[in-house]
Amino acid sequence: METKRLNKAISETGYCSRRGADKLIEAGEVKVNGQLPELGTKVTAADVISINGKIITKEVENIYLAFNKPVGVTCTTERHIEGNIIDYINYPERIFPIGRLDKPSEGLIFMTNDGDIVNKILRSKNSHQKEYVVTVSRRITDNFIYDMSNGVPILDTVTEKCVVKRINDTTFNIILTQGLNRQIRRMCDYLGYQVNTLQRVRIMNISLDGIKKGEYRSFTEKELSEINELIKDSSKTF
Repeated sequence: METKRLNKAISETGYCSRRGADKLIEAGEVKVNGQLPELGTKVTAADVISINGKIITKEVENIYLAFNKPVGVTCTTERHIEGNIIDYINYPERIFPIGRLDKPSEGLIFMTNDGDIVNKILRSKNSHQKEYVVTVSRRITDNFIYDMSNGVPILDTVTEKCVVKRINDTTFNIILTQGLNRQIRRMCDYLGYQVNTLQRVRIMNISLDGIKKGEYRSFTEKELSEINELIKDSSKTF
């Protein structure tokens, strides 16, 4: 769990400045989990901070973002990895990605601080559609469309049937409900095609439309309500 200096954590609640927080700490007016801290103490989101007996720990509302990930950004919360998605977005609150989109790919990924919705989305099946636009290295044949649609043997299994449509000679659209590792790239490779570009354009009921590359927007109330309806029968992960 990410740590930060106590004075910074206090200032982020809007209670006072960092300098003011230091004075309160020195005066013995601040406690962390009921104990007097030292200057320089580091805390996490799980720690309870109180000033003169009043808890001032910041309550953060649930955050739901649709982010247009550029190529080269890695979907990891590990900050030591160069190009990680957390540092790239630089959101003021702690968030994490729902699922993954590999480094050479681009497009839509959800970011949130709500672990419950993450578990439900990842465990949901047919309601968790993911739509992609893919360009490949050579002309797409009818056999390629048929094979991609009806199942390809990868990773010791056969991919589930899915919807695949040709857009032009080298570009196709595919809708998946599976989430195998690098699934589309592996499917294409098995059939003798190299993926040149891969963009996710939709997850469930939310599309990439209107979100510029490298930018994000919050879910609308309608979108969030629709997602909750889609995943209402999905059990939690404990």
